Amino acid sequence: MDHPAAEMTSPAAGTRWYRGLYAQVLVAIAAGIAIGLVWPEFGARLQPLGEGFVKLVKMIIAPVIFLTIVTGIGGLQHASQIGRVAGRAFGYFLAVSSLALVVGLIVANLVQPGAGMNIDPASLDAGAVKDFTAKAHEATIPGFLLAIIPTTALSALTDGSILQVLLVAILFGLALATSGPDAAPILAGAERLSRVVFRLVAILMRAAPLGAFGAMAFTVGKYGPQALLNLGQLVATFYLTSALFVVVVLGTIARLAGFSVFALIRYLKEELLLVLGTSSSEAALPALMQKLEQAGCAKPVVGMVIPTGYSFNLDGTNIYMTLAALFIAQATGVDLSLGDQIALLLVAMISSKGAAGVTGAGFITLAATLSITPAVPVAGMALILGVDRFMSECRALTNCIGNAVAAIVVAGWEQALDRSRLAAALAGAPPEPLEPLEPMPTGAPSPAE
Repeated sequence: MDHPAAEMTSPAAGTRWYRGLYAQVLVAIAAGIAIGLVWPEFGARLQPLGEGFVKLVKMIIAPVIFLTIVTGIGGLQHASQIGRVAGRAFGYFLAVSSLALVVGLIVANLVQPGAGMNIDPASLDAGAVKDFTAKAHEATIPGFLLAIIPTTALSALTDGSILQVLLVAILFGLALATSGPDAAPILAGAERLSRVVFRLVAILMRAAPLGAFGAMAFTVGKYGPQALLNLGQLVATFYLTSALFVVVVLGTIARLAGFSVFALIRYLKEELLLVLGTSSSEAALPALMQKLEQAGCAKPVVGMVIPTGYSFNLDGTNIYMTLAALFIAQATGVDLSLGDQIALLLVAMISSKGAAGVTGAGFITLAATLSITPAVPVAGMALILGVDRFMSECRALTNCIGNAVAAIVVAGWEQALDRSRLAAALAGAPPEPLEPLEPMPTGAPSPAE
């Protein structure tokens, strides 16, 4: 049986171009921008289209993650493998996401996009960012850790927390993996149910162009192009920095792992366009997990790396945090010493972990960081509030690409990557059917290596 992702993202040969999801989303984005520019009031009223589509996708995220992890871990030959995968994934997350923070800090010092603005912090409207700072104060580390534990096993699937779903799915998968023959019928049933859920994902993705159209019309209609003109240097600096991070840093990591980041971007073009249109990397999460599995990544690795990466491996958000913090300092005339910047970096390393991959999370995380480092006025966030919505697209895109690279790299480390399937997928070959319940290798080196 063909995998549903094939139907969703890879039109059959001979299908007209306008029937492909990629073309439809691209046209919808362009139409949304045009509506927002020509009829801004009407465009602003189209917000429910974008929000409705994102809610539809978020509705299915919990079942997708749960079933992917349960069927993947349930088929493991050794329960200890999940600890090794998690350890390697978190090691990668810490290294690469910390590097993203450093890149943002370096670029901000070199370009200095806020220099010369000479804004008095007392003249800023602190009330404009009051809601964000309030949410930031609530996001303590102990509170974050306790929030991972759901009230009940079933509530994890209904409360919308990715990490709660991840915890319950890992525990349930380990229970299946260690229950012997009694678990076989449950595992087979979960595999069949996952096929139905992925078919539902394919159905929901048909509404992606409509969601992208509404989201872009709202963004341009409400905020207008003048918001970009006022703080264009910051926006341009952030986009260029993120692009360089993807090309240089992620490109180097990908090359060392044996694949091209450009080929990966082409392979994920539908998902990335969806992220661009909705400003939410969560909108593409179910399809991203399917396509990475299709590209040869073992299901347990995809199930572990992608959901956790959405909270712990946010490269775009990290670049934004240090770049925006120094922009505010420069704009308000605050001279940060090297020690102040190092302290800011260390705080950002902690506060950036656990930010959800949804619209606005980067702004809340920035508020949390500035609240802990008093040298930079939190009220200065009002300066970038108008253009933050335009930068959220870039944050989400960078986060999505970074997590895709992470999944392939960790799968390679685990000897759980079918490189021939990966090469074929990145070369544009039609997707192959996936065998159900593929056991993940134990990690022993293959004879070829």
